Amino acid sequence: MEKHKSSSEEDSSGERGLLHKWRGYSYSTTPDRVLLSRPVLQAALGARHGVLLVEGGQVYSFGELPWKQTQGSSVAAEPILEAVLSEQRVVFVAAGSAHSGVVTEDGGVHMWGENNHGQCGLSGLSVIPNPTPVGVVDSETMPSQTVKIQEVACGDEHTLALSAMHEVWAWGSGCQLGLNTSTFPVWKPQKVEYLAGRHVLQVVCGASHSLALVRCLPAPQEPCKPPPDKCGQCHQLLYTMTDKEDHVIISDGHHCPQWVELENTETKSGLEGSPDQGSLGKTGKNSLLELSEIPKSPTSSTNPASTPPSSSTPASEPQNQPPVYGQEPADLSITGLNEPEDPVINGEACVEASETSNSEPDCCKASSGSVLGTGMKSSPYPDEQAVKAYLKRLSDHSLPEHTAKTSSTLHSAQLSGDPADAFTCNPLIPVAQSVTPMGSALNNLVVSCASAVGERVASTYEALSLRKVIGYWVPGEGRERVEERLRQEEPMQGKKSSSLGDIREEEAELSRRLSLPGLLSQGVPSIAVAMVIDNAEPQVKASSSTAATEVSPRLLRRTSRPRMRAVPLASGGVPEADTHLPSLQTEVWSWGRGQEGQLGHGDLVPRAQPVCIKSLNGKEVLRVAAGAHHSLALTAQSQVFSWGCNTSGQLGHMESPTTFPHLTKLSEGIRVWDIGAGQQHTLLLADGDCIQPILYYSGQQVKDEVEQMGEEQTGEYTQQPVLLPFCMNLGYVSSVCAGGQICAALADRNVMGFIASLHELVATERKYYCKLSNIKRLLLQPLLKLDSLSSTLGQSSAGLLQNLIGRLSRLSQLTGQNSALLSSILRRSRDIRGLALLDDAQLFLDSYSEYCTAVCDLLVMGGFQALVKPCNDVFGKGAEVVQRLSECSEEGLPIADNLAHLFYLPLKHLHEYGRLLLKLATCYEVHSVDYQKLQDASSKYESMALHLKRRRKDAEYTLHFWKTFPGKMTDSLRKPSRRLICESSNKALSLQNAGRFSVNWFILFNDALVHAQFSTHHIFPLATLWVEPISEENTGLYGLKVTSPEESFTLMTSLPAEKAKWLRSINQAVEQALGGQGHDGISPSAGLTQRVDPPISRTASYTFYKESRLKEAMYEGRWVSGKPHGRGVVKWPDGRMYTGTFKNGLEDGIGEYVIPNKNLNSFDHYQGQWKDGKMHGFGTFKYASGEVYEGLFQDNLRHGHGMLSSGKLNSSLSVFIGQWQYDKKSGYGIFDDITRGEKYMGMWLDDQRQGNGVVVTQFGLYYEGAFSNNKMMGTGVLLSEDDTTFEGEFSEDWTLSGKGVLTMPNGDYIEGSFSGVWGTGLKISGSYYKPSLYDSDKDTPNALKLGRIAVHSEEKWKAVFVECWNSLGCDSPGLGQTSIAWDNIAISLTANRRQQRDSPELLSRSHHKTLESLEFIPQHVGPVTLEVYHTIRRYLVKACDTPLHPLGRLVETLVSVYRMTYVGVGANRRLLPQAVNEIKSYLCRIFQLVRFLFPDLPEEGCSLAEPPKEKSDSDTPGKHPGSPKPGCVVSSSALLLPVLLPRLYPPLFTLYALDKEKEDDVYWECVLRLNKQPDLALLAFLGVQQKFWPVTVTVHGEKQQVISSTKDACFASAVETLQQISTTFTPSDKLQVIQLTFEEITQVVLALLKQDFLWSMDDLFPVFLFVVLRARIRNLGSEVSLIEDLMDPCVQHGEHGIMFTTLKACYYQIQHEKVT
Repeated sequence: MEKHKSSSEEDSSGERGLLHKWRGYSYSTTPDRVLLSRPVLQAALGARHGVLLVEGGQVYSFGELPWKQTQGSSVAAEPILEAVLSEQRVVFVAAGSAHSGVVTEDGGVHMWGENNHGQCGLSGLSVIPNPTPVGVVDSETMPSQTVKIQEVACGDEHTLALSAMHEVWAWGSGCQLGLNTSTFPVWKPQKVEYLAGRHVLQVVCGASHSLALVRCLPAPQEPCKPPPDKCGQCHQLLYTMTDKEDHVIISDGHHCPQWVELENTETKSGLEGSPDQGSLGKTGKNSLLELSEIPKSPTSSTNPASTPPSSSTPASEPQNQPPVYGQEPADLSITGLNEPEDPVINGEACVEASETSNSEPDCCKASSGSVLGTGMKSSPYPDEQAVKAYLKRLSDHSLPEHTAKTSSTLHSAQLSGDPADAFTCNPLIPVAQSVTPMGSALNNLVVSCASAVGERVASTYEALSLRKVIGYWVPGEGRERVEERLRQEEPMQGKKSSSLGDIREEEAELSRRLSLPGLLSQGVPSIAVAMVIDNAEPQVKASSSTAATEVSPRLLRRTSRPRMRAVPLASGGVPEADTHLPSLQTEVWSWGRGQEGQLGHGDLVPRAQPVCIKSLNGKEVLRVAAGAHHSLALTAQSQVFSWGCNTSGQLGHMESPTTFPHLTKLSEGIRVWDIGAGQQHTLLLADGDCIQPILYYSGQQVKDEVEQMGEEQTGEYTQQPVLLPFCMNLGYVSSVCAGGQICAALADRNVMGFIASLHELVATERKYYCKLSNIKRLLLQPLLKLDSLSSTLGQSSAGLLQNLIGRLSRLSQLTGQNSALLSSILRRSRDIRGLALLDDAQLFLDSYSEYCTAVCDLLVMGGFQALVKPCNDVFGKGAEVVQRLSECSEEGLPIADNLAHLFYLPLKHLHEYGRLLLKLATCYEVHSVDYQKLQDASSKYESMALHLKRRRKDAEYTLHFWKTFPGKMTDSLRKPSRRLICESSNKALSLQNAGRFSVNWFILFNDALVHAQFSTHHIFPLATLWVEPISEENTGLYGLKVTSPEESFTLMTSLPAEKAKWLRSINQAVEQALGGQGHDGISPSAGLTQRVDPPISRTASYTFYKESRLKEAMYEGRWVSGKPHGRGVVKWPDGRMYTGTFKNGLEDGIGEYVIPNKNLNSFDHYQGQWKDGKMHGFGTFKYASGEVYEGLFQDNLRHGHGMLSSGKLNSSLSVFIGQWQYDKKSGYGIFDDITRGEKYMGMWLDDQRQGNGVVVTQFGLYYEGAFSNNKMMGTGVLLSEDDTTFEGEFSEDWTLSGKGVLTMPNGDYIEGSFSGVWGTGLKISGSYYKPSLYDSDKDTPNALKLGRIAVHSEEKWKAVFVECWNSLGCDSPGLGQTSIAWDNIAISLTANRRQQRDSPELLSRSHHKTLESLEFIPQHVGPVTLEVYHTIRRYLVKACDTPLHPLGRLVETLVSVYRMTYVGVGANRRLLPQAVNEIKSYLCRIFQLVRFLFPDLPEEGCSLAEPPKEKSDSDTPGKHPGSPKPGCVVSSSALLLPVLLPRLYPPLFTLYALDKEKEDDVYWECVLRLNKQPDLALLAFLGVQQKFWPVTVTVHGEKQQVISSTKDACFASAVETLQQISTTFTPSDKLQVIQLTFEEITQVVLALLKQDFLWSMDDLFPVFLFVVLRARIRNLGSEVSLIEDLMDPCVQHGEHGIMFTTLKACYYQIQHEKVT
């Protein structure tokens, strides 16, 4: 066979798209082939003409074309081209009785033919000879937009169009338009508002009725909007509400006075010829009760709301009418019962609340067999008696029919998986459950009341769920009996509940007894209320807000909910996954005339609005077709439902009533996949036994006798569809159509096998879907009805069966969607483009894989064996149904095997996919893309089929193993997903060093290795199992070493082959378990790339079981060789949890640990560093009590420097900061006791103050001395705020006891022994001394030197420095290697940078840059020169700037402890000397670290090396200074103070200010006084020589003479410079400011004298004093003291030293200045 390029190009056009037409079904009939030059793509047949669409988009017409204004006959025997359309590319054609329509590629519509009724959409012309464009314009949008159309459908007098937005537009005449209008014809296309918001898939037109196929609305995801509560026209309330004791009555009696009612002139034809016309003649004009609806939107242009009511319907007349109807045209309707005494429905006629999105697809506007009436007709009946008589006649007439038909109707309602079976109900998918029999008009009365949602309702939960009021037919029960039962049930309802779920169980039985049709509303609580009509009485009972017997809505709610089971079986039960596959969840809506029952609602009443045909819900309708007066629906299961006129047998069945859809009678195995409907016949295209499609015909036999002048004779007709014998001669038929009396079929010849292969693929899929549907319908549905099913199966198997059914439903639905897609491809393009099998292959493969898993799981658990008894119970002994469905060739197999075989059938279908796709591929060139695509898909399906076959074998092997395995262990080890890989029952594997009599049995499953002994067994999960072979060289034994987290053992084998087999099996199983494929095995594609050995490092979870600190804890995270290693989480059963890093099985690195505290009902929480399973390093521990410790840990204990804060509020915490040893405060520490207002700074031991220390209080007391056992005990000094001093013995806190000296502020003192508490009365025994005024200070014995008994500054904060040395790799200060220190710094920085990369928000960009620059270590060779020294200084500044560097962390810690010490209560002036010494000690100790890192740096006070000089420089004389230059001496303060002091400045300067307070006050008073004088007066007062007085000064850039009143102008620049001293921190910076001030003064004087000049101190001092005074520096004394205490010693005797001395002298001079 020669390959061809592409299925669409190679076939010559003569072989594709051949059109054959014929009439009737006799054996003599032979179809005529319509000869055209191009393939026909689509044909449409009208009453006497046809329209053809050919390739290239051209259109031909044939038949009787009276509208063509041509000479001669208007009959075209041969197709004639519609030349007007040659410019357009047409994509769709349609033909009505006498008009035609086409749709072009750009969505435009062209119409031609008869136009008397506006069916061509063009006003003013009765005939349109040639195709003319019709504008479909949406005027609701601003600006108006043209609507793109997809397809059109034509009837007798109307046309429908389906837009690209899936909305329906209509024009023409008659109620079949579905428009809210009574004015016909409608010339301009208008939208069918009733279907707006729905997704319409197809529209078709009969002679006077319309059908639409609509996709079901998805279940709403968000709560639905409540429906409107006001009338859209007149804005009155639609609902009223009355409170009656414990319940609420809702009435919707409102009728809109502005309502636009449909005129019924066009319906007269429906009445003609009806047998009872005489009795109804008078009422002919408005006897039809039309279905109407509240207009969607008052502004809509399609709702002419302003039209006044028609004259025959005055608004003032009563408007409540009961819709009643019978089955024959005679019983059309009763239109007016306006007797006020006995209103029939009194305001309960349905006013359906319209919702634009209409969230309730199933709560249709008319239930099956019902009319919702809102008519406004005047009553044709004179009085009540006539009404009653008529009703009686009606019911008598139809009761016999009713009894005869009840059974058949009930049967028909449950055909083919009808959801009347409870198991199909799924809240997401609404399904028709109508079991209402036809017959009695009264039985069919269904009254529907719209929901009432108002503020009152919202407050009443009872009323919230009262959404619909539906009348139900209850078999043999009167209304009273139902209400009585409801009333009995009322007390059971213990609580008033608005929820629907909590009363489900108790009501389930009731609702089943009532067999209510379920109206599963979507989302909105939309519950039904039963209004039951008694059959026996021919009188309509009133049910209204004024009815005598009222039922509580809560009770009504209970009767109305259908019972549901959880298993989603119906195809509707599974959400559809793929929007681009055709939907199976569809509804059929119909409207128009119903005189032949063609609307399918079980009556003959017309509908002016689309109404859903309830009985087709859930039937998966894919296509609809409409003949003149009958309708067809084709389902996904390849069945055809038909209804309507059956005078010629065109429905294909003899069922009655024909007003309801019934299945056409076709032999078993005939699967229909295309339908056509003509005037009085139906044409079906179906699959038979062979690949080639076959044709069936039902309806009128047509005989053409030419000699009878072309008049057709009607003769016999078919009882059921008959096979057309000539169909095999037509080739491969791809679609059929019918119209008038003609049938037509489009066929292809099978060139190169492609068409045949495509047909085979589609037919196979259809057959397969029917098979799946049968399994569900014949096997699963009956089984699931069995009440004892779950108890028989047991919980686990029942769950597995439910899962299996769910997976089967998903698979079945996917297959159904695919078969629908394939059939539509066959009808249209017949090309492989758009095949879901190719494009969505993964979706199919996944669905099959999941299904296979579900079957295997059930098999392994013995589920099929457990199903045997239920099968025997349901299907009788031997369960032949199972045998028949399983298609098993072997006879006499057990039922369990048959069941397994049956459920494995779908998996065989994958082979079919592979085979058929390959067959298609062979029709293409080997190198073409299509060939490759088909080839690839085929191999995917094949390999999946093999893979699933392997999985089935594994499951069967496992099942066999469980049957032979000893019973006790089976229960604990048998799991659905567990599969056996191999086991050692053949003694091939033994445990090394096992006892003589021990039995060791090893079983390898896909998720665990089980070691079984006698009665016990142990399970080793595979994810945490490591296995390695033991080398045989030394031992000569064949062994495997197996490691699990808590055990390791060696397995011995007798043969090397056994060893290799077990090693490979275990490794493969581990690899699969790790890949997450432990359940399903290796996916088909992964087989090639699989590693031999699983990784040593892996992620897994494990629960520890042995006695250890991890007993019963579960670890989840990284592992290496049996040990947790890397990030992970451990959870203990008692609630403890660790999250962080592990190393060799122990917590190591950064981690978080949470410990529940049951007493305090809270958690202890640690976050920080770990080492070897213990808290070690820096961390933060938040205790459940509220205390927080931040600092160092060692071996789970607080050890090293740390801070503990306790207290409820952040603002008032008592804080300890200092050294800890083994969880106790030991060493130097500060304790700020917020409760006592004291701060202790001193030594601790075992959590107690022990040794020397200082206490200051918020009241200014100061104590320094010895502490013992947490008390002041021993020698100490106590000072109060007013300088009263005691020095002596203490026994308790603030308690004097023993010898001492008490000194008064004035110098008097008492010496003796004291006892008592300070601040209360003291007992004194001693001598009082009053020193003489003339005694010099040095003679006084008690001159006090504070700080002697306090802790020496070198002893403070040792732990902080030790921590820094440790981080540099030194055990104690100075002992260690510099290179190791630099390595540790690099590691620390890198680790911190990595952490920062993980959470970049922690560091700013400048910080990031600092880190980058710190990566470069200052390198130098030889001695340190000035340049190197500056490099080091810059490095230190950056290092101390980031806490990620050890030095930076040290500085940060020192700053925080310093502030803790000297802020708050610690701001006591007596602490100043200690504060200064502490800073000096910091400098000294940090400098030691710096010299360790830079060993070449000279010691404190030594000079830097000179830079090596070049030859030329060394010759120049005078370059060798005798003394070192300033700035070339190394000093710790110059190097480190700039880093340290700015951060310590605030607390330190505060202490200076407190200490110098009195002196500064004296100085400041003097400054203020002297500054009142103008410049010249002050210069004179200070004794400045006149030659230094400035003559002119520059003010704001202008030169001015200095006059006597000039103030603050002289030496202004020097004053400004000196004022900057307050803005600097370090002594060197402050000295620099002083130097600049001197230079500024000199500049001014030089300008005055205009000559060189040298200062003498006598000249300089008064000028400088003037500048100091004018600078007005507030705390000058503090500044002076700070410089004096901290200035660099090497500066003291230089220039800076002298300048500083001058400033100091000025300060003292100002204090003692006397103004004369």
